[in-house]
Amino acid sequence: MVWLWRLRRFVPDRCRAVTNESCIPMTRLTDTARAKVNLTLRVLGRRVDGYHDLESLVAFADCADTLTLEHGAELALDTVGPGAGDCGEAADNLVLRVALRLGERVPGLVTGRFTLDKRLPVAAGIGGGSADAAAALRLLARANGLAADDPRLAEVARETGADIPVCLASHACTMTGVGENLEMLQLPSLPCVMVNPRVGVATKDVFAALGLGKGELLAGPGDVLLSPGWPGAGASFDDWINAIARGVNDLEKPALKVEPVIGEVLAALRASAGVRLARMSGSGATCFAIYDTIGDAGLAAKAIAQDHPGWWVHAGALS
Repeated sequence: MVWLWRLRRFVPDRCRAVTNESCIPMTRLTDTARAKVNLTLRVLGRRVDGYHDLESLVAFADCADTLTLEHGAELALDTVGPGAGDCGEAADNLVLRVALRLGERVPGLVTGRFTLDKRLPVAAGIGGGSADAAAALRLLARANGLAADDPRLAEVARETGADIPVCLASHACTMTGVGENLEMLQLPSLPCVMVNPRVGVATKDVFAALGLGKGELLAGPGDVLLSPGWPGAGASFDDWINAIARGVNDLEKPALKVEPVIGEVLAALRASAGVRLARMSGSGATCFAIYDTIGDAGLAAKAIAQDHPGWWVHAGALS
């Protein structure tokens, strides 16, 4: 009991030492790690350092993992839920990696035991691991009284994974560079169905199939200058659908070489009633389709799930 009393005194005092303000007294903090969907994805080229320059319109889904944090003497991670067995070794998990890196920048960082309820498919092109890591950064910020725009959070996100900065924001935006440049957008709610054939696809394998050499361009400067902008504030649903339909995912063709079942997923979505457009997200294998209404999306998801009971199918909305 004495140890517990000292611990309860110590947590807020340590937070004040770090931030000069009171943090949220931590018992159990929870955050959601929403799935990221690349509505469009252009690969502009490969830099001499080996990284690829991208240009993507990103939205976030209403399906998510859930991450909780409870104060403890040691940093740890437990995984539960239907996808727990797919998460691999805890020591390699991005949740722990961002916590350790943030601890290098924030003296006396309050951490503890994370519990990840894993619902999203892994290696699926929807940023599941990156979204989990971003949720960990948000939880640690709350636990330590750090502002949401504290530059140390963004630094850790950039250093740890290309998709973590956009998942940290968890807001519709354009993403350029290697994922570090974000411009927020006001995207209407887009009824959607997301489908994953429960086949993991390694991003590195897809980029290898794309086959760009260091310093090689896939899109020239003229292509970038002529690419259309996105609809402005107040644009209609149809305006957005038409703009998204003009886009592409440059990783779709190489991903089909790596895992041909992606073609079956796209065919099922494109054959569904009421579909407006269907495309692969990220490096796959998850694909999405957009519909006029949530009702249309729900009926399409039900039909696809019945025809393919082994697939992961989600009906909801992107925003």
